[in-house]
Amino acid sequence: MDKNYNFNLIEKKIQKYWNTNQCINYNYNNIKNKNFCIMVPPPNITGYLHMGHAFQQTIMDVITRYQRMSGKNTLLQLGTDHAGIATQMVVERNLLIQEGKNKNAYSREEFINKVYTWKKKSELIMFNQIKRLGHLIDWNTIRFTLDSDFSKAINKVFIMLYKEGLIYRHKKLVYWDPKFKTVVSDLEVENRVSNNTMWYIKYFLTSECDNIDSFDKKSLTVATTRPETLLGDTALAVHSQDVRYKKYIGSHVIVPIVNRIIPVISDDSIDMTKGTGCMKVTPAHDFNDYEIGIRNKLPMIDIFSKSGKVLKKLNIFNYKGKYINIIDNFVPKNLRNLDRFIAREKILLLLNQLNLLKKSSTRIGTMPYGDRSEVILEPRLTNQWYLSTKFLSKEAIRSVEEKKIIFVPKQYKNMFLSWMNNIQDWCISRQLWWGHRIPIWYDKKDNVYVGKNEKSIRKKYSLDKKVLLIQDPDVLDTWFSSSLWTFAGLGWPKDKKKLEMFHPTDVLVCGFDIIFFWIARMIMLTVHIIKDKYGKPQIPFKKVYITGLIRDEHGRKMSKSYGNVLDPLDIIDGISLKKLIKKRTNNLIHSKKFDFIKKNTIKNFPQGISSHSIDALRYTFLSLASTSRNIHWDMNRLKGYQNFCNKLWNASRFVINNIKNNVFTKKIFSTVLLDKWIYSKFNNVIKKYHFFLKSFRFDHLSSLLYKFVWHTFCDQYLEMIKPILYNGSKYEKKLIKNTLFQILSSLILLMHPIIPFITIYIWNILDKLNTIFDASIILNPIPQYDISLNNRIVVKFISWFKKIISVLRFIRIDTKVKHTTLLKVYFKNVPLQKKIFLLEHNSLLKKIAYLDCLMEIELTDKLPPAIIRIIDDVEIFIILDAKLNINIEVNRLNKKIQSIEVKVNTTENLLVNKKFLKNAPTSFILKKRHLLLNLQNSLYKINNQKKILLQQILV
Repeated sequence: MDKNYNFNLIEKKIQKYWNTNQCINYNYNNIKNKNFCIMVPPPNITGYLHMGHAFQQTIMDVITRYQRMSGKNTLLQLGTDHAGIATQMVVERNLLIQEGKNKNAYSREEFINKVYTWKKKSELIMFNQIKRLGHLIDWNTIRFTLDSDFSKAINKVFIMLYKEGLIYRHKKLVYWDPKFKTVVSDLEVENRVSNNTMWYIKYFLTSECDNIDSFDKKSLTVATTRPETLLGDTALAVHSQDVRYKKYIGSHVIVPIVNRIIPVISDDSIDMTKGTGCMKVTPAHDFNDYEIGIRNKLPMIDIFSKSGKVLKKLNIFNYKGKYINIIDNFVPKNLRNLDRFIAREKILLLLNQLNLLKKSSTRIGTMPYGDRSEVILEPRLTNQWYLSTKFLSKEAIRSVEEKKIIFVPKQYKNMFLSWMNNIQDWCISRQLWWGHRIPIWYDKKDNVYVGKNEKSIRKKYSLDKKVLLIQDPDVLDTWFSSSLWTFAGLGWPKDKKKLEMFHPTDVLVCGFDIIFFWIARMIMLTVHIIKDKYGKPQIPFKKVYITGLIRDEHGRKMSKSYGNVLDPLDIIDGISLKKLIKKRTNNLIHSKKFDFIKKNTIKNFPQGISSHSIDALRYTFLSLASTSRNIHWDMNRLKGYQNFCNKLWNASRFVINNIKNNVFTKKIFSTVLLDKWIYSKFNNVIKKYHFFLKSFRFDHLSSLLYKFVWHTFCDQYLEMIKPILYNGSKYEKKLIKNTLFQILSSLILLMHPIIPFITIYIWNILDKLNTIFDASIILNPIPQYDISLNNRIVVKFISWFKKIISVLRFIRIDTKVKHTTLLKVYFKNVPLQKKIFLLEHNSLLKKIAYLDCLMEIELTDKLPPAIIRIIDDVEIFIILDAKLNINIEVNRLNKKIQSIEVKVNTTENLLVNKKFLKNAPTSFILKKRHLLLNLQNSLYKINNQKKILLQQILV
């Protein structure tokens, strides 16, 4: 092995081999093996993968490699998501920049071809990232959620649900995105806190109420944050028990500006303490108003266009959503075609001129923004396709409650159930060009025909060619197609063999932010559509492992708007500050965010980013995989694990250089005490390794391996065996070399799922030294726990003796004695078990501790000048010659005595303090008393050691 760990060279060699050879045998026909499958959440084809993708996919790869080495047929199924609105938004923006054209400059077919061109480029980038990270992917099985077979599966499911009466079309109030001109789901709404202005507007009662005494009482005042929607008002509503307004219930008022007469109604949902207690009702532009409108059978008036501008003529519907023409749809000319917020300012001006605007006030509230468009969404009445979810949710809930599906961590089960028990029907249509076209056709009479294509519909319904059929222009919500991922991604309904092997899948790994978007809907649709061989509902996956979200060092979500996104390849390859700034501010030259992003990038990465090994990045990801919802990315931790990889390299190099030309066996055997110790320690690491991996505690797993490699194996075992390797007997050397080979080989196998590159390279070198393992590391079984290797007595003894070695090391440093200088060590008060070990392994222990003498003495025996230590109640005497050395030891003891005396005095004062004794808990007082006894005991022993040393000086 080379002296230095050149990760760039090693990773390139291994990746080149992977790219030119089918090095992993994906034998799906091995019926003897159990099957294991993870369906990778398909990333959107909107660009490159970010740190969140790399983090989760690394976890999936670790699990898959582990299962592969456990003897299972494994499938890590990768695919990409067409991501309707997200991709269309990115492509539209790109076309505007590159060609200076918007979507409408192309036909639908031309635009879709543009998106497919984008898709190819995006996939090329993403697949390169995934390959670079070393993921165990079968690249022959890649799926795309808009490919031909997937589309057929989508259509089949839609038609099935439609025929079952679970899909229906209805005019309802939805969140509308005026920028993208499409409906968005409630889950895609980002409610932002803002300062909202409340305007107080007078609505005059009609002449029917002239019997009211004073002029002021001839108007009712309404408080609203949306004066522009008064164009669509169809009632004023008050609480039935509000004494201020009881007498007005049933009367009528005139809507300002449009002069429409509307009723004053009662509805007990009205909050009497909010605003004036009298509320304007605009059923077509507010969700609460919509519910009031339905309950009270009010007309609904749509006042805005798809782009959020005031219509020239208002669209009026009854409470059932049917178009009616019984209300005046007049709109003043000076308001027509104005943007809703410009119309607001115009209406406020008109109200002020008419003396109808009483006052305004500011309050903290929320505003609904599109999570992608970042514009304020508009509640709007539109015809959409819905999936009825009440019936579908029952089996999904049952699957989780009966523990057929397990959530890890378990608290997410409650989050899932809470949402499912209050689920609303799902709006599955979107007004986009990019996506799965809804398989519905209409004739001139608006008759609805459902089928996989026009040809099949004409055949099914015996329609003549003269009958004009037009397909619904809308597409399905991206999450609808994604919800079929586990079975459609495995080839359903065409490829049933693969489905039978790997479905239900084993684990789903994803973030908590898509539990409702995706996980709940996947479970809901899968258990309804897919049945097992007994006809019972089949779950999509057995376990759901929920990860936190990767955030930057300040705890902020990584997003392009913050300019804090990191490309995993930039961490691997390194990137200059100049290029990093350019990458983060691309297309933001004229944006206010440009300076902000540039400043923060310079602050966080003043020298850019240096290159790091892929293995270090993977290990860092695992170390961050805790149960927390927020995962803070830390470059310093990455550097720490880069050092760890260097440590493993150096240790492996040391072992390999010392075991050459040795014959090895699979049998684990050694009479050497240190070998028994390391086998026992490593055996318990193996036990915990399997437990942590199976319980998804990857943070604990990474810590476990780190501590064993760095401290137990390198700093302790390798250091302790060096004297034996150099000066031991031929038999001792042979046993230790075999142990070195066994431990390193098994350790490399354990580490492989996490850090595949360095472990493959080291394994290939080990493979040349023996023929007892399979040449391909992943085809070797993962090491298993063996109870026969446990040796608690040896572990306990070595733990005690390591303390002695540590003490000797510090004494050598303090007294400036070389570490190879042989010392004499004597013991008093040695327990029987320790005494036996000291006698049996005396020669070995002297070698590893560089001792000339190691023996027990009687209590009455006199010794020459010595440094005394007490370790686990055993007195240890270290013989030194010079009086100067003893003086140094006395000075050290004096400092320790002073330190303990301060603590004794502090604790004694506390225990005589009446206020403390009165207020402190009894358990805490007892704890302090126990501490005082320990301190006094330590002080007595150290003073005794000092006394003996001073006597030695006087001799």
